[in-house]
Amino acid sequence: MVRKAMIDRIRKLLLGEGGGGAEAAPDAAEDDPRVAAVALLIEAAVMDGDFDEAERHVIAGLLKDRFGLEPGAVEDLIAAGADAVEGSNQLYAFTRVVKQGFDFEQRIGMIEMLWEVAYADGQVHDFEASLVRRVSGLIHVSDRDSGTARKKVLARLGPSPAPPADSS
Repeated sequence: MVRKAMIDRIRKLLLGEGGGGAEAAPDAAEDDPRVAAVALLIEAAVMDGDFDEAERHVIAGLLKDRFGLEPGAVEDLIAAGADAVEGSNQLYAFTRVVKQGFDFEQRIGMIEMLWEVAYADGQVHDFEASLVRRVSGLIHVSDRDSGTARKKVLARLGPSPAPPADSS
């Protein structure tokens, strides 16, 4: 099935499988920007050094809602992604795939998802905000559009999350 094949490709990408180790990741993700999106979401979750249950829950919901993944597959991907991203330095490869594979509105949606993960624990760490800004620039989303995406996320989440100290 198509969904199982996509999950297998995401798992292989995140685990660096496929014969080329970490070098294989950009090639493996070339045809499916959703693979790169999963990796970026997990990167945002681990950026503050604490991949907590709230962040896992937010990522699981985003993957289920935006990509139509089954709950079991979502948990497998999150676990594989957490292991793979820990020592990864693939930000450019993943953002390149997202930039090429998503239209402008989808890239804005990607930034919204990143902000949602960043706010999952109720506050945005400086490293998380920095990652969202870097990803925004790499996928050609302006600071203004990223700020608008952040405000949409804050409006959806309600009054509890605190904006980053150096909000844009």
